[in-house]
Parts: sequence; C-alpha cells; structure tokens
Amino acid sequence: MLALATLTRATSRSATSRLTTLSRQFSLSAAAMAPISKETDYLVLGGGSGGLASARMAASKFGAKAMIIENKRLGGTCVNVGCVPKKVTFYAAMLAEQIHDAKSYGFSLEQTAPFDWPTFKTKRDAFIQRLNGIYERNLKNDHVEYVHGWARLLSRNEVEVTLDDGTKETVRAKKILVAVGGNPTVFPDIPGADLGTDSDGFFDIATLPKKVALVGAGYIAVEFAGMFNALGVETHLFIRHDTFLRNFDPMVQDAITAEYERLGVHLHKGSSQSKVEKDGNGKLSLHFKDKKNGEGVLKDIDHLIWAIGRTPATRGIGLEEAGVKLTEKGYIEVDEYQNSSVDNIYALGDVTGPVELTPVAIAAGRKLAHRLFGPEEFKNAKLDYNNVPSVVFSHPEVGSIGLTEPQAIEKYGKENLKIYNTSFPAMYYAMMEQDQKGPTKYKLVCAGPEEKVVGLHILGLGSAEMLQGFGVAMKMGATKADFDSCVAIHPTSAEELVTLK
Repeated sequence: MLALATLTRATSRSATSRLTTLSRQFSLSAAAMAPISKETDYLVLGGGSGGLASARMAASKFGAKAMIIENKRLGGTCVNVGCVPKKVTFYAAMLAEQIHDAKSYGFSLEQTAPFDWPTFKTKRDAFIQRLNGIYERNLKNDHVEYVHGWARLLSRNEVEVTLDDGTKETVRAKKILVAVGGNPTVFPDIPGADLGTDSDGFFDIATLPKKVALVGAGYIAVEFAGMFNALGVETHLFIRHDTFLRNFDPMVQDAITAEYERLGVHLHKGSSQSKVEKDGNGKLSLHFKDKKNGEGVLKDIDHLIWAIGRTPATRGIGLEEAGVKLTEKGYIEVDEYQNSSVDNIYALGDVTGPVELTPVAIAAGRKLAHRLFGPEEFKNAKLDYNNVPSVVFSHPEVGSIGLTEPQAIEKYGKENLKIYNTSFPAMYYAMMEQDQKGPTKYKLVCAGPEEKVVGLHILGLGSAEMLQGFGVAMKMGATKADFDSCVAIHPTSAEELVTLK
C-alpha cells in the first residue's frame, strides 16, 4: 500500500505509467486469487446426450461429485432440435403416405381438412418439454448438480460460469469434459441469405407451408425434404452435385435420389444460389443457377431452409486460452481416449467431429466415465468408432454400417472383394400399381477368402429398425457364411439379407 501511495503522489509521466501497469497487475492478481465458488470432481460443459451420459455414469455408478453447465435446454441438439422432434415429424409424414396407400388395400378414406400442422407442432413441443423435465429429474436422482449458465475455461482446472442473472462464479474441477456439441453452419455469403432459416428453424415453423426450398445434400436436408413432400408441400431441394447423401454407398445415392424425383420433390442438381429477396407479402424469391435450367428464380417461397452442415461450438468458451488445440475446422483435437492436448480436459461428441451421432456421444461419454472414475479394470476403456451404424429417415429409410464399396476397394483391393446386391418390391406394395411401388435395395460388401462382411447398405421400408440387429452381427465379425446360416424370417424384407446369392 505504501508503494501505491508513493506512486499516486508522483506527477511525472513515467510514474503515472508505472502506476497504471502496477494497478493492472494488481487487478489481474486479485482476479486470479478470487475465491472458488464451487469445487467438483467432474465438471461437464454441455447438457447434451454425451455430457449427460458421462456425468450421470460418473456420479451414479462411481460416486464422483459431478456438475453440468448448460446455457440452453437440457438434452442438446438431439432432444430439442434434432433426432427426437425430427422422428416425430417423420411419423406424421409416414402416416400421410399410409393414408394415401390405404386406398390400394380397399379403404375408402376422405380427408375433410388438410393436415393440422399447428396442433401437431403444439403437441410435439409439449413432448419435448416433458423430455427436458425428465432429463433434469434424472440428474437430480443421480446426484449430478445442474447449473443453467454460460461456461468459459480459465485453466486446466477452473471454469468461470456466468449465471442467468449475470453474476459469475468460479468452479474448480479435477476433471473437465467439453461436450458442447455444434450449431448449424452460418448462412452462405450471398445477399439476403438471412431471410432464410437454418436447420434448427425448421422446428419453429408455425403453419404448414405451401412451398419450401431447402439447400443441402446431407441427411438433414434430405429428411426435411421428404417430410414436407409427404405432407403435401411443394418442395424444392437444391444440391451441388447430381446425387445427395454423398457419404453413403453409391447404390444408396443413386436409388434415393431417383426415388425423391419419382415422389415429386423438385430436385435442382448442380445448383448454386446467388441472392434471396422478400416481397411485400412476405414471400421469398431465390435466385439460383442449376444444371437443368441455367439461371432462374424460384418465387413465392414460404420458407427457405439452409441445411448446409454444422459447425462445432468451440468459439468463445476459452479453449484457446486454456491451450486446447483445435483442428482447422474448429473441432477439438482428441486421441482415442477423448484426451485433449491439455491434461484433465477431455472432449467428445459433435465438438470432436469423427462421427456426429447421438448414440456415439453417449457411448463415448460412458466409456470416459468408466476410465476416469472406475476401477483399474477400466483404465483402457474407450469407444470403438469402427462399424457404427447410421440411418437416414428419408423416404424410404436408408441404413448403413461399415465401408462403402469404393472405401472397401481402396482398403482391400477390388480383386479381394465380393459384392452381393438385391433389388425387389417389398410385400407392402403387393396391392399397389407399379408406379406406386417404392424401391428396396440391399448390398453386402464382403472381403477376403472368408468373405467377412465389411459393409452393409440397405434402402427400403423398415431399414432403420432392421439395421440394429445386423449391426450387432457385424461388430462380432460376421461372414457371409454366418449370414447364410441364419434361417430366414418369412415373409419379411430382412430375409433377403440372409439369402443373398
């Protein structure tokens, strides 16, 4: 204090400068020595699927003192603006298709009113809110402290939390998990792009639109386009290439793209967008260029949805300041054990990038909890990212596990592969005319003299439910002979996978 007083009395410019420097150092030192508000064993940033699973496992099974920080609604993307409300909407679209198909089975159905989207949305939103409450109760039951606020890393062991009322507190933790997920990629850099909405905005649409445009070729854009079309909406899907779902096997890409065109989705291949405008009635116009029409304008659009990917939510939470390394695309770099570049800081789920699926985040979170807080037998616990099954709730559904045919050729060589294909009409379509029948296509990719099944790709009714059991078989290293040895269930579509010739 004497030094401060002396410096205060000084009148020279250099003394004033020294005072400013010393004051700043004093302030930083005081902030660094601020009392810790809370201490915990396991601090999880992000209340999504992976973070919830890991915190609950650590607390309920191994007795760790755990805390979750979340600034939005519990459940993350999947529960609030992803898998769950998406699947509910898919069921509505599926029912619309089945009502139409029922006529072929002798039912005489008359629709007295169009689909009641507002009622449906109200019930869907209420269902999601109930899930939010269930997640919060589960945390309480498992003795995981839940704090609603914004977290920012200060160091390898400390996090600053800004609460809803603006107050801040510092939490010290032995272990920190970053599981903050991702957000829809920002709009493209064209005039008027922000007149559209991102993929999260799909769930805010209050009334059933008459005309929509979607931009994107991934599973989100494809699923939304299929749902809108099934519900009677004029649907335009803009893609950069000739097919969509380009991470899937070529059989899937070709078949599902052709089926969407058959079903009436207006597909704009080889397209790019240049401008979006809004008229006096609130309708949008999308200026574009595509392979078929050249330059054009799509007018009278009720909703434009940009579904052009997702970006990890790693900015502004102190990762760089804490020394955590990020990839060029902004993902947290982790090893096979979910370790980041900083001791005691771990990451998993969409924020790390390898497989952005909810069950993957959950499985990785539980494995990490076992390794960090479990007995010695779990010291090497980690998630195996090979042969992760995935599905697309398109029309019809798509399922895939393992390598695509091009990937298998690159890994094993074409001469070491045997490919089994089948295409047939599912019995569901037996009572329908030819032009009403959707495709069913299956492929097995087998490698080596033992014909180990290294890739399985299915497209058709019921594919999502079907894939789970076959996924178990592939994780166990099943061969074509193992498939053949299983007695078929007749009459089903799935039996075709165990009778391929």
